[in-house]
Amino acid sequence: MCAALGRRFGVSANLVRLLFLLSCLLPGPQFIIYIVAWIVIPTEPEGVRVVGA
Repeated sequence: MCAALGRRFGVSANLVRLLFLLSCLLPGPQFIIYIVAWIVIPTEPEGVRVVGA
C-alpha cells in the first residue's frame, strides 16, 4: 500500500511508511484508513516491472 502511494505521488515508499508511522502518534482513524486503502488499491499483475522506481 505504501509503495503504491509513493509511486502515485512520486516519493519513496519508505518515506510514506515513515509518515504513516509518525501519523499513528496523532489521534485519529489512521489504521482504519490504512486497512481500507490496502483493500481498495489494486495489486500489480505478476511479472510487471515499474520503470524508474
